[in-house]
Amino acid sequence: MNQNNIRTKVVNAFAVFTVMLILYFIVGLFTVINQQFQIPLQTAMLPHDGNITNALVTMLNFSWFLAYPLSEGFGTRWLEKYGYRKTSFLALLILVTGLAIYEAAVLFHIYTPVRISILGNQISLGFFIFLIGSFVIGMAATVLQVVLNLYLAVCQIGKTTALQRQMIGGTSNSIGMAVAPLVISYLIFYGTPLHDIRTEQFVVPLIILILLMLVIIFFVNRTQMPSIDNIRQGPGETLEKSVWSFRHLKLGVWGIFFYVGIEVAVGANINMYASELGGTFATNATHMAALYWGLLLLGRFLGSFIKKVPSEKQLVIASIGAIALLIFAMIAANPWVLTGIGFFHSIMWPAIFTLAIDKLGKYTTKASGVLTMGVVGGGIIPFLQGIFADLLDGNWRWTWLLVIAGEVYILYYGINGYKLKTKGQEG
Repeated sequence: MNQNNIRTKVVNAFAVFTVMLILYFIVGLFTVINQQFQIPLQTAMLPHDGNITNALVTMLNFSWFLAYPLSEGFGTRWLEKYGYRKTSFLALLILVTGLAIYEAAVLFHIYTPVRISILGNQISLGFFIFLIGSFVIGMAATVLQVVLNLYLAVCQIGKTTALQRQMIGGTSNSIGMAVAPLVISYLIFYGTPLHDIRTEQFVVPLIILILLMLVIIFFVNRTQMPSIDNIRQGPGETLEKSVWSFRHLKLGVWGIFFYVGIEVAVGANINMYASELGGTFATNATHMAALYWGLLLLGRFLGSFIKKVPSEKQLVIASIGAIALLIFAMIAANPWVLTGIGFFHSIMWPAIFTLAIDKLGKYTTKASGVLTMGVVGGGIIPFLQGIFADLLDGNWRWTWLLVIAGEVYILYYGINGYKLKTKGQEG
C-alpha cells in the first residue's frame, strides 16, 4: 500500500510537471506571436512613410512587457492565496480576454476606421486597442511566469537540480518561441508575405486561438496540483527583513531586466533589421527569427543535461560569446549572424533565476514575484532600439549597441553580482 502511494505521488508529480511545461510552451508561443505581429500591424494599421513608425510598432512589445511590473504583485498574492492550479486558471482566463481584445481591435479597424494624428502621422485607433490586448495578454504571461518559475525552482522531479528543471522548462518555452514565427507565417497568414498582410486576415485565426485556449483552460482546471510549503511566510508570520535586502536578488532583478530585454530585442527586431537591409535578407526575415529561437531551444535542451558547470560560469561564457557575435554582426551588416546569439541566450534566464533565489528560504515566493518584475526589460529595450532606429533614419545597424550594453551587465552578474550578501554585509 505504501509502495502504491509512493508510485501515485510520483505519477502525479510528473503529470503536474507536464502541465507546467505545456503552460511554459504557451507563454513562449504567445510572446513571440505578439512580436511577430509587428510587421503585419505596421503594414495594416500604420502609415508606411511615417517618421515614428519603428517606435510605434515596437510599442507592441512595450505594452506586453509593461504588464510585468504592474501584474507581479497580484500574481504573487494569488499564488500564495489560491495555489498553483487556480492561479494558472485565472491567468489563462486573462489570456483569452486579451485575445478577444485583439479581435475587437481588428474589427474596429475594419468597420470603424477612426484615426488619431500624432506628430503628423495618422494612426488607426484599432492599433491602440491592439496594444491594450497586448498588455492584457502580458498580464496573463506575468502571472503564469510567477507560477511556473516558482514551481520549477522548488518541485522535486527525480534527481534533477533546480537549474536543470529551469532549463527543461525553458526548453518547452523555447519550443513555443521557435515555432511561433512559422505559426504566424504558415498557419495564421497562410504563407502571405508579412508586408502584404491585410487586416481581414487576422479575424479567423484569432477566433481559432481563443477556442484552443478555452480547451486548455478546461484541462488545467481539472489538474490536481500540490500545495506550497516551506517557501513562503506562514499565516501571521512577519518577515524579519525586506526581500530587497538580498543583494544577489536585487541585482538579479536587473539581470532579468537586461536579459529579457536583449533576448526580445534580437528575436523581435532581427525582422526589422533584415527588412531594412532589403533583398534576400528581407525575404528571409521570418526564417531568421525562427532560427534564432530554434538555436535558443537547442541550447536549453543541451543545457538540461549539464550538472557540473556552475550557473555563474555559464553566464560568463554565454555573455562573452553573445558580445562577440553582436560586434561581428554590426561590422558585417549581416543579420544572419544575430541568429547564433540564440544559443548563448539559452542558459541566461534559468542561470540568473536560480542564482537570484539561492538560499532565500521563506522569502522564495516573494522573490519569484519580484524577479518577474524585471521582465519589463523585454518591452523597454526593444522600444528604445526602435526609437534609436528612427533617430538614425530607419537604420538598425548601430542600434545593436544597446544589446551589447545588456550583455555586459549579464557578464558582470556572472562574475560578481550573484554573490550572496545582504544589506550591511557589502564592503
